[in-house]
Amino acid sequence: MEIGTQAFFAALPILVAAVLLVGLRLPAKKAMPVVFVVTTLVALYVWEVTFNRVLASTIQGLLITVAVLWIIFGAILLLNTLKHSGAIKAIRQGFNNVSPDRRVQVIIIAWLFGSFIEGASGFGTPAAIAAPLMVAIGFPALAAVMIGMMIQSTPVSFGAVGTPILIGVNKGLDSEGIGATLQALGSNWETYLQIVTSEVAIVHAVTGTLIPLFMIIMMTRFFGKNKSWTEGLSIFPFAIFGGLAFTVPYALTGVFLGAEFPSLIGALVGLPIVTYAAKKGFLLPKDSWDFAPKEEWPVHWVSKFEMKLDAMTAKVDMSLTKAWLPYVLVAIILVITRVSDEAKAFVKSWVIPFKDILGEGVSYSIVPLYLPGGILVFVALLTYFLHRMELKEMKEAFSESSKVIIGAGFVLIFTIPLVRILINSGINSAGFDSMPVAMANFVATSVGDIYPLFAPMVGALGAFIAGSNTVSNMMLSQFQFGVADALGLSTAFMVALQAVGAAAGNMIAIHNVVAASATVGLLDQEGETLRRTIIPTLYYCLIAGVLGLIGMYTLGLVDPLMK
Repeated sequence: MEIGTQAFFAALPILVAAVLLVGLRLPAKKAMPVVFVVTTLVALYVWEVTFNRVLASTIQGLLITVAVLWIIFGAILLLNTLKHSGAIKAIRQGFNNVSPDRRVQVIIIAWLFGSFIEGASGFGTPAAIAAPLMVAIGFPALAAVMIGMMIQSTPVSFGAVGTPILIGVNKGLDSEGIGATLQALGSNWETYLQIVTSEVAIVHAVTGTLIPLFMIIMMTRFFGKNKSWTEGLSIFPFAIFGGLAFTVPYALTGVFLGAEFPSLIGALVGLPIVTYAAKKGFLLPKDSWDFAPKEEWPVHWVSKFEMKLDAMTAKVDMSLTKAWLPYVLVAIILVITRVSDEAKAFVKSWVIPFKDILGEGVSYSIVPLYLPGGILVFVALLTYFLHRMELKEMKEAFSESSKVIIGAGFVLIFTIPLVRILINSGINSAGFDSMPVAMANFVATSVGDIYPLFAPMVGALGAFIAGSNTVSNMMLSQFQFGVADALGLSTAFMVALQAVGAAAGNMIAIHNVVAASATVGLLDQEGETLRRTIIPTLYYCLIAGVLGLIGMYTLGLVDPLMK
């Protein structure tokens, strides 16, 4: 079968998902079962994957679904606990004291606080934490999900203390073979990986500085009373200031310290600077922007969860420090359990392994305490004592949180298994590469020398399918390396473009949209979110691709393998 036909069949599940979710605006609970069936049929009858392997991949996907639902449950439980303890009312008032302007709140909560959580945890946790927090302080649920998805861009390549680079790229490339070649050329693998890290940080810093502005103008355009782009653009100077406050320390950290800390340090430096500037009114316009009154919001903007938040009864006079303490504890514990070997060993000591499922070499292990869900649940239980809650309030929080999981679970039990079928399709009787690699091959052979322009899009495609920067990097880094080598271009920079595109692709990953929607109790609007997040995703891939062309052909970037 020729490569174009292969690519068509490989892309068929994605095309069907796009038509159903975005074109026909079907809810994911109706669309994703259909896409799962299409994926299974393509795997069985076009790729000639054995039924046993398709079943093993489906089981692996269901196990991953359990892990994702655990994270969602933890995020919702913490928010519901804070709702019943009265902390949310104090947090809402605290943001109003910094600035009542929703545009400023987006930069502080989503861009900076969300980037910190991404740097510490990954796993889609920033959307799971920031989106419900935005709903709690008065954002429409649909707007909170859109903005929450946009967090998952610039900080993602260095999320979970650098996992997409240190695991994704490291395991995605033939490090032993490349390392031996580097050794013969007088270099080493560590130097090469640091070059990739530096280039990822610089491309993200240039491209990502505008993401806070994107968040704001999309909020004012799609959720403002006047549906105006210009109401977002009027805060341009402060938005760029907020972007640079993160991306400058982020880039410097990536270049000089490595992959573990750019997102963490960028957020830790940017958060106090931007918060202080907002309090002082630095670079802020004279007008203050807010949503229309809630009674004017369309029904599909609002979730039942949101209505419950509005009906909450708050305890009197909780201090802002006490209200924020649970979130501070989440951040601290996430960092400690990712950085400290002893702490990491402790939380990883309870493992539920599923090895060699159905003899297909497909495995997955659930680590309940290491996953962000375990930490979020632990902090929620701790909050019961810290905020001196009554037992019935905690029971209410558990009850409300459990109900939200059911809707998300139904969608994810189809979405994640179909992803694993796509990824695991490389072992087949037809002799084809896996479906994502087949699509990437078609792009590479079709565009030739201008391929660097498309390299981030290939990375984004991998993340769109897998819902993970790390998995996209593992799946496609060696492919990107091979294309660069064949074209005589910098292999390190091409792999860096892969990593940047894979980060951007998280903004449109279907199961991430479902997970983020679930945390605010808003399902059946996944297509609406995807129609909007495709805009910043295309921007991100296009700018990164242009930087790729400039780096390859104008600056003539090289790496140790090109000596």
